[in-house]
Amino acid sequence: MFKRITEAQVSRAIVTEFNRWFLDYIISDVIIIGGGPSGLIAARDLASAGHKTLIIESNNYIGGGFWIGGYLMNPLTFRAPSQEILKELKIPHKEVEKDLFVADGPNACSKLISAACDAGARILNMTKFDDVVLRNNRVEGAVINWTPVSALPRAITCVDPISLESSLVIDATGHDAWVCKSLEKRKLMNFDTFGPMDINTSEDAVVEKTGEVFPGLLVCGMAAATVFGLPRMGPTFGGMLYSGKKVALQAKKILSERLEKVPQLL
Repeated sequence: MFKRITEAQVSRAIVTEFNRWFLDYIISDVIIIGGGPSGLIAARDLASAGHKTLIIESNNYIGGGFWIGGYLMNPLTFRAPSQEILKELKIPHKEVEKDLFVADGPNACSKLISAACDAGARILNMTKFDDVVLRNNRVEGAVINWTPVSALPRAITCVDPISLESSLVIDATGHDAWVCKSLEKRKLMNFDTFGPMDINTSEDAVVEKTGEVFPGLLVCGMAAATVFGLPRMGPTFGGMLYSGKKVALQAKKILSERLEKVPQLL
């Protein structure tokens, strides 16, 4: 039934294809750290606009908390007007109470991942964010390493990372806000942590606070809640989707403005 292929051919295909695209993405327009819902929809919108977009994800799977709702149960909840984005992504959903919608987690997450990939975004998973590339007081890339390196015994963890360059970096790492914390430890940013649960306050505030927090660094999703000390929102995801769309809009604006400043070569 299957055509004969050797093990060496399989290995060569994997290594060749990975190296081909990875070399091209050592310099990107935007690096998004974190492949959860806000990072994925930002990647979709940026890649759709023609920007070279790379997602860095520490896990072997993509989607973050979007695979599952609260308490290990699959239904995801969305408050109006989030159903408009669900329609845009062709995610099946239903209204269970006025202005409250539910969707199946695995279905919603897989469609969002597919939308980002179909738009042209690339994903580097099992890859851990280690630090920022910082030049002239501006974030200009990310320092990365294989995720398994951090699980090695301390005596053999001296595995140097590598650096990727980009015009912008987006922190979409959720409550941990790892990218922003890399600046905080150098006293370049100052923040506390996210607050207690308050869905009605949190979702609007996260979207409102989404944006550039340091030259070259934007924040979205629950990373914004941590940076600005906002309440947590729990298992409702409309704020994540709208935050991702907003950060993409702002990133496109910044990229456009930077391009206009580049002198035209005659």
